[in-house]
Amino acid sequence: MNNNQKYLFYISQNYSFEILRPLQREILSQGSQVAWFVAGSDVNLSNFAADEVVLSSVADVISFNPVASFVPGNIIPRFIPGIKVQVFHGLEWKKKGHFVIRDCFDLYCTHGAATTNRFNELANQHKFFDVKETGWPKLDNLFNTPKEQYFSNKLPTILFAPTFSPALTCAPFLYEEIAALVHDKKYNWLIKFHPKMDTKWLDLYAQLSSQNLKIITSSNINSLLQSADIMVSDTSSVIGEFALLGKPVIAFNNSQPGDYLINITDAKELPQALTVALSPSETLILAINRYAQELHPYSDGKSSFRILEAVENIRLNGKQAIKTLPRNIIRNLKQRKILNYWKF
Repeated sequence: MNNNQKYLFYISQNYSFEILRPLQREILSQGSQVAWFVAGSDVNLSNFAADEVVLSSVADVISFNPVASFVPGNIIPRFIPGIKVQVFHGLEWKKKGHFVIRDCFDLYCTHGAATTNRFNELANQHKFFDVKETGWPKLDNLFNTPKEQYFSNKLPTILFAPTFSPALTCAPFLYEEIAALVHDKKYNWLIKFHPKMDTKWLDLYAQLSSQNLKIITSSNINSLLQSADIMVSDTSSVIGEFALLGKPVIAFNNSQPGDYLINITDAKELPQALTVALSPSETLILAINRYAQELHPYSDGKSSFRILEAVENIRLNGKQAIKTLPRNIIRNLKQRKILNYWKF
């Protein structure tokens, strides 16, 4: 693979760091360069390491002139240089919007059959982007991340990770039941909220903090996934990541429940579901592993390498897609306003 290329990471949320740093490590190991660019005000700039290159303006990005720009979010404006690559911010293909084509990307790097098949259909329909199944760069670190000792006791550890979407989140519905279970002190609880979660629920759950409940604010979630015995969620994208570790998930009103989930529709079912999840049947474990294989069959830690390989193929040979990216005029004007960039 050709080295000494320049690549851009175009980010707008804190979760981007954990997704893109394995890709950064692979790029640097190949002798190429990485620069980051932050769009909007939702990224905590203190998350950057001292040796990471951060460009402060669109003019700097254009001067940097990357061969490719990688995006875990939904949008990148046309005036940002390079092959525009969607790497996704989660595995959960059930969420509204996962398969929405926003006319921004040259290449979709998909994770497994659950997403690849549908994006191939969309590529045939739209004819201006390529699709390559590579796996997800964030997961290059998942399988070798060590467990962390969050509690001094040996009680089973439950990770509660609801999504933020008002239509899908289980946070309001499970609060009283979780409060009662915390009071019983039969389990340890790790609570990880999505960055966009309504602050009302952040404040309410914070009141439950005790020796056997911790609210985790770090954007690094891999150690949480490794450390928990089971997960309680809803239709959050993190369900897929947990399933890849072969561990049971209790979902509250999942939008498309499958046999790999213990799906409940009433908060009062939670205590019994926890008992089932902590002693999973062989049938459930087989279903979890089957789903994991469809979602993300790669556990070799080389998804970042495959992504760069796919980009290099386009750089050398061009896209297979026969059309160019749409001009996307309205969306690009909105992005110019957000980024305050008016040079044409």
